[in-house]
Amino acid sequence: MQHIKHFIDGELVDPASGSYLDNIEPATGAAYSFVADGDTEDVDRAVAAAVRAFPTWSVTPAEERSQILLKLAQLIENRLEDFARAESVDTGKPIAAARTIDIPRAIKNFRFFATAILHFQSESHATDHVALNYTLRRPRGVACLISPWNLPLYLFSWKVAPALAVGNTAIGKPSELAPMTAFMLSELCEEAGIPPGVLNIVHGLGRKVGPALTEHPDINTVSFTGGTATGADIARRAGPTFKKLALELGGKNPNVIFADADLDAALEAAIRSAFSNQGQVCLCGSRIFVEGAAYESFVDRFVAEVRKLRLGDPLAPDTQQGALISREHRDKVLRYIELASDDGGTIRCGGRAPNPVNDRCRDGFFVEPTVVTDLPVDCRVNREEIFGPVVTITPFETEDEVVSYANDTDYGLSASLWTENLSRAHRIADRIACGTIWVNCWMLRDLRVPFGGMKHSGVGREGGEEALRFFTEPKNICVKL
Repeated sequence: MQHIKHFIDGELVDPASGSYLDNIEPATGAAYSFVADGDTEDVDRAVAAAVRAFPTWSVTPAEERSQILLKLAQLIENRLEDFARAESVDTGKPIAAARTIDIPRAIKNFRFFATAILHFQSESHATDHVALNYTLRRPRGVACLISPWNLPLYLFSWKVAPALAVGNTAIGKPSELAPMTAFMLSELCEEAGIPPGVLNIVHGLGRKVGPALTEHPDINTVSFTGGTATGADIARRAGPTFKKLALELGGKNPNVIFADADLDAALEAAIRSAFSNQGQVCLCGSRIFVEGAAYESFVDRFVAEVRKLRLGDPLAPDTQQGALISREHRDKVLRYIELASDDGGTIRCGGRAPNPVNDRCRDGFFVEPTVVTDLPVDCRVNREEIFGPVVTITPFETEDEVVSYANDTDYGLSASLWTENLSRAHRIADRIACGTIWVNCWMLRDLRVPFGGMKHSGVGREGGEEALRFFTEPKNICVKL
């Protein structure tokens, strides 16, 4: 089977320990490749390479860096189908989603930041005819980029592209549960023209590689996307050395639907937001609140449509629901469904690990799309991030009530709001404590806007100019006239 190696100083290398981990295909439950079992020695080698490469890369003209990243984007696009299949096998997501969403978005990430740096500007201030202040923005140095398993290349590129574009060097750490497309990306770096040491990729267990990266004295910038508990641990480790942190963490996102909304559009979007990528997206709308006048009919229609979702082999072109990432994660999701029943919830559909979808997927990690009603708003299922194909639906009567419901969680990443009343839309959007509020839509993304969460959903923002600023250090220069 294939060995997924580290990418250090421009070369694919074995781990220093010589050890590899099984890389499991979620749809089958069987190992299909091996991934390097990285450790502190591998991290030290990667950081040393990044430190050596920084002086030259940091002063490489922006236009040249732009052309290299644009070429990398084109190389990925040339192999889009290969990347899509690899992403589907590695994560269990339907290949149709990888083909139309994940890989195209990774390509867009590189193209967006490759061109954004050509238009990045700094500030100047004339000070009372006495002085001129101007601000330079310079790359910070060596960045640590840790990405999750649910959208592997999509979110890995979301960090790599701006970090390299502004002149940093980097060590990327993809999830050990979904390392394949990051490995494939490393195979393209030389052809794209990325100099040795500019981008290094270290694989391995998060509990081994993560601390070695976040505590390393030569790394001054850390960008992490993943679970809230891990983010808190990173903050504790990085804090004493004053590293710059961006933490994009969990979500328990409300989807608020008023009776005056376009209910057909709200229904379609609610299903997508609940079950895209088997609910394994931090932006999924896992809590649906429906105004009482529309509640019963909405629930009936919603359940009927969810029953039609095609759960199957991720490599089948018509599959809409694939496998969860691991056996452990599947079992966690099933425990939450059991907890929902224990708390008095009604399982309207789903709720089980289904029979094998075919012989190939007999031992895969599947859970049926599950809809739960009749749960208390403050129960664990409504407050904790499940990160699976489980959605709750709850009625409400007043604006104040639904705002309190929406905010009754430790998270504050995103929300969706459905109404034809423009004044209400502005009013409610301002009161919901989330970093992104979609009105009459979901996952309509503009790469220029700031992205991130409030409360336990994270610290800092990514995207657009926010990312370019995060990966640079401002230096103000005051010249007396």
